[in-house]
Amino acid sequence: MVTDVALWRRLLAELLGSAFLAAVVIGSGIAAQRLSPRATGLELLENAAATAAGLFAIILMFGPVSGGHFNPVVSFADAAFGGLRWRDAAAYLPAQVAGCVTGAVTANLMFALPAATISTKDRASPAHFLSEIVATLGLILVIFALARSGRSRAAPAAVGAYIGAAYFFTSSTSFANPAITIGRMFSDTFAGIAPSSAPAFIAAQIIGGALALMVIRALYPSITAAQAAGIIVPHHEGRAGPAAARGAPDRASPGARPPGRSQPSE
Repeated sequence: MVTDVALWRRLLAELLGSAFLAAVVIGSGIAAQRLSPRATGLELLENAAATAAGLFAIILMFGPVSGGHFNPVVSFADAAFGGLRWRDAAAYLPAQVAGCVTGAVTANLMFALPAATISTKDRASPAHFLSEIVATLGLILVIFALARSGRSRAAPAAVGAYIGAAYFFTSSTSFANPAITIGRMFSDTFAGIAPSSAPAFIAAQIIGGALALMVIRALYPSITAAQAAGIIVPHHEGRAGPAAARGAPDRASPGARPPGRSQPSE
C-alpha cells in the first residue's frame, strides 16, 4: 500500500492531471468543431486523437506522484485490491472532480467562450448506458491486467490507446470516468453532456467498475496489494516495487529499465 508520497502531493497531482485531462477533451472538441464544421466523423477523430495523445502525456507527467488515476472508478478499484487506502481513494474523488470542472472552465476560456456554459447535449439512452458499462469495464481490465502481468510501463500508452479506440467502438464515445462526466457538464460544446444525462452515465460507470472487479478476481485471483499499488504508473519514492522484489531494477530509479529492453532514445 502506498504511503511514501505525501497525500497532499498526490491530491495536487490528481487535481492538476484531471484539469489537464478535461481541458484536452473539451478543448480539442471545440477546436475540432471550428476546424471541421459539420464533419462529425472528422470532428470525433480529431477529438479522439488529441485525447489519446494527451492522456498518455498527462499520465507520464503526474503518474509518478499519484499513480495517474484521474478517475474515481480507478481509485476505488485500486482501494478494493489493497493498492490504495480507502480514505485516500475518498480524498482523491473531490480532487478529481474539482480538477475536471477547472479544466472545463479553462478550456472554455481558452477558446473565448463563457467560463461555464451548461451543456444541452442529451446523451441518455439505453445504448449509451450499455456503452459506458463496456467502456469502463474495459478500461479497468486494461489497467489491472498490465499491473498483474508486470507491464505497468506500458500502461500510459495502453490507457491512451484504449480510450482513443473506445471513442469509436462505443456509442457514448467512452467517458468511462465520473469526474470527467461532471466536468463535461460545464461546457455546451462538442464534448459536453447535459446534466440530465450525467446520472445515467455515472451509474453505468460504477456498474462497469464493479463488473471489472469481478472479472479481474476471476482472471487474476492472485493479484497482490503491491501489484495494485503499481497500477498505471508506480508512484514510490525510494521503495522497491514488485519488480525490485523479483530482482529487477527499481522503476523509480533514474535510468532503470527491464532486463532485455533497450533504453528509449531521447
